[in-house]
Amino acid sequence: MKTLADERVTDCGSEDRVVPLVAAPMPPRREPAAFSIFHEPWWLDIATGGNWAMAKVMHGNQLMGQLPYCSTRKGAFRISHLPPLTHTLGPVVQSLGLDGPREQSHRQTVTSALIEQLPHFDSFYQPLDARIEDALAFSLHGFTVSVRYTFQISPERTICQVWDTMHSKTRNVIRSAEKNLTVAPIATPAEFLRFYEANLSGRSRQNAYGRVMNQLVNAFVERQTGHLLGAYSTDGRLVAAIGLVWDQHAMYYLLSSREDKAHSGAISLLIWKAIQQAIERKLTFDVDGFYDRGTCKFLEGLGGTLKQRLCVERAGTMFSVARVLRQRFMRDARSGFSALSR
Repeated sequence: MKTLADERVTDCGSEDRVVPLVAAPMPPRREPAAFSIFHEPWWLDIATGGNWAMAKVMHGNQLMGQLPYCSTRKGAFRISHLPPLTHTLGPVVQSLGLDGPREQSHRQTVTSALIEQLPHFDSFYQPLDARIEDALAFSLHGFTVSVRYTFQISPERTICQVWDTMHSKTRNVIRSAEKNLTVAPIATPAEFLRFYEANLSGRSRQNAYGRVMNQLVNAFVERQTGHLLGAYSTDGRLVAAIGLVWDQHAMYYLLSSREDKAHSGAISLLIWKAIQQAIERKLTFDVDGFYDRGTCKFLEGLGGTLKQRLCVERAGTMFSVARVLRQRFMRDARSGFSALSR
């Protein structure tokens, strides 16, 4: 059976576009292009099981823009959402280093060309890298643009400055945890994965990421694009752990797990150690998003700067209707009533 992975090279070759650019000499490669670890082909291969493709825009033999997307089936619908543990994607557009209006025009032209290459999806949804500050091209192509948030800590701040801007309660729990726990790298991915699964089992829960998480953890450790930090009790037992990944721009807080009886500040302590590592590596530390008030309050205590992540979404009529009906059914089920009994 042919998958998108089989078609990817063909798609790229057949969908390359020559886009009219603002008249200017081609400058050397510049950094602002929002390419993250989540855009890496090896990451997408694992996270999607090979079911992804890449829209590309070329200027001569120079790559000016790319937009990865995955494709899955959900019942009768073809959808393109983020794969497991992939927190952002979006277009990567090569900067020309022009003045504001001309650079903006270039970015919109390339992004529009990328959007036009996307196949039909009943539902498409991607949160964009925080470095992407506008989604105008998506809006002009009929996408809905919304906002999610993350906290970031700039590598231009010193470790002392970050410590001073933390909430006093966060500093206190870190100090307390540091008296009782020792932080050290976890020896192997297998140790981290066993610990993670054991904590889920103790709470009668299943791993929502399945085998993809195991494969990604092994891959980023092997490739040295991430590592695993553990908090150990005085008797040498692992009681809390986090997983971190990074690229040339940022270090991302990706995974965490702790024993129920572990010190309440164990995860805060581990994140604090990770922040120090990010600053030493000259990387932005990104808490990698949050989705509820409790997590927001916890992460806010670390003293980071609130950053927007724009989200782009386009859904067909039938998919939207089916989603509304499903949400209504689930709401009725939780309340103990059946929609059919009304």
